[in-house]
Amino acid sequence: QVQLVESGGGLVQAGGSLRLSCAASGRTFSNYFMGWFMGWFRQAPGKEREFVARINWNGDSTNYADSVKGRFTISRDNAKNTVFLQMNSLKPEDTAVYYCAASNSLTRLPERYDYWGQGTQVTVSS
Repeated sequence: QVQLVESGGGLVQAGGSLRLSCAASGRTFSNYFMGWFMGWFRQAPGKEREFVARINWNGDSTNYADSVKGRFTISRDNAKNTVFLQMNSLKPEDTAVYYCAASNSLTRLPERYDYWGQGTQVTVSS
């Protein structure tokens, strides 16, 4: 079993920053997460879950949704099995529950991700 736990959400004013963390645990054999893509998704009330960003464990491949490109940065710490999402210049429309997910597929489709965290709430006030 693989567990993903998000943290770092909260309330921030527009223009502010937050750093989300996603800690992966449960499967500790050598290089288990190598070759996987870690993704961040978000879902606001009344909206579908949308892709935000992804990264491979090597850290040499990243991808961002157009809505966050230039403002958000995804990174990872392989030794700690942790993925981060640095969110800068936050806007009210960034308000959502943010989910961490893991997939063996190079995809933005939520249905192709095998493991999900419980989510962390990000609220941006105007």
